[in-house]
Amino acid sequence: MSGKRLGYQFSEAWQRTLWITFFAQIITAIGFSSIFPFLPLYVESLGSTSQLSIEFLAGLVYSAQAFCMMLASPIWGAIADRYGRKLMVQRACFGGVVIIFLMAFVRSAEQLVILRALQGLITGSVAASSALIAAEAPRTQTGYALGLLQTSLGIGVAVGPLIGGAVADAFGYSAAFYITAVLLLVAGFLVLFGVEETYVPTTAPTIDLRGFFSDWRHIFASPGITTAYAMDMITQLARMMVIPIIPIFIQSFLTDLGSVNTITGVVFGVYSASMTLSAIYFGKLGDRVGYRMILIVSLILISIVYLPQAFVNATWQILVLQALAGVGMGAVLPSIGALLAKLTKHGEEGAVYGLSNSLRAGARSVAPLLGAGVASWLNYRATFAFSAAFYLLAGILAAMKLPRTSDNSSLTVS
Repeated sequence: MSGKRLGYQFSEAWQRTLWITFFAQIITAIGFSSIFPFLPLYVESLGSTSQLSIEFLAGLVYSAQAFCMMLASPIWGAIADRYGRKLMVQRACFGGVVIIFLMAFVRSAEQLVILRALQGLITGSVAASSALIAAEAPRTQTGYALGLLQTSLGIGVAVGPLIGGAVADAFGYSAAFYITAVLLLVAGFLVLFGVEETYVPTTAPTIDLRGFFSDWRHIFASPGITTAYAMDMITQLARMMVIPIIPIFIQSFLTDLGSVNTITGVVFGVYSASMTLSAIYFGKLGDRVGYRMILIVSLILISIVYLPQAFVNATWQILVLQALAGVGMGAVLPSIGALLAKLTKHGEEGAVYGLSNSLRAGARSVAPLLGAGVASWLNYRATFAFSAAFYLLAGILAAMKLPRTSDNSSLTVS
């Protein structure tokens, strides 16, 4: 497909951009996810210089990053539509190098929270990469392209926790931050020298908040887009409620605490691996049959899988159930991503995925504190039951509000 449309130049070179971004996202995902699972344990090892509890700080270390990303992502997304999406991927990678490197030198949990907040303001490589690929790929292959990108994320997130957990157990937490910084540097250079963006801005690049608000209002006015965003937020809320709980929950099953980081990394890695294996298949299936039924069935099945996790009494049980949940999320994430592309216009990808990342980040900022609150109010097990309820709510929303059609062409905004 070739030709110019709404300031965008389609080119057969989109496949090259897709594959370079695919490998760059694997590298960044390995880096970011290598530190993700052990952050609550890192907080515990650092201790607090204030009167705040370690449990609260463990939630805050996730929430601070997500809250700041919620504020920054729409601005970065709108800037991407004016200056290009490749630049935003580079910003996320090179900015992350500095922030992550500094995390190796913190001396208190409060300092780590501050750097995590800065990370939220500067990074956001997943949203930037999604906007780049959604803009470069033909709309008839958006599900496949975003499914492949989701697979790269899954590969990285499957491998990263294993590396991070093993490195943390063997060499200490600081070594994992050094490795992450190097990986982000490599990914940044891969995009800088490998990606040739074909996007042409429709207007001269300007920074005008009134223009940003106008773009956002137009996006939210698109039929069905509010439902897609709501589902995106609810699934993120459901997933992130249990993330700070899982490492501590696993720790309660173990007699040898010296391997807790490695085992936690295995659990996160298996979840991501199963998500990776299913993402491309369901992305292609959505391109053929539509996304509504895929979302309804997948979300309900995830809800069914999460509920028994409230009753497990061994690590292998949570491992199996998390693997099954990962299969479901491999269907959910590319389906929602493709819906966002098909419900909006070419040239808006930066703003569309910037808003998506902002709303996801908003959910992630609330979810760890909500999960910690449920764990404190009831117990750790109750958090999984609450998460199951949110997945079920998202499935009901998909059944009631998404267009009842399997014809994807009818969803495309021209």
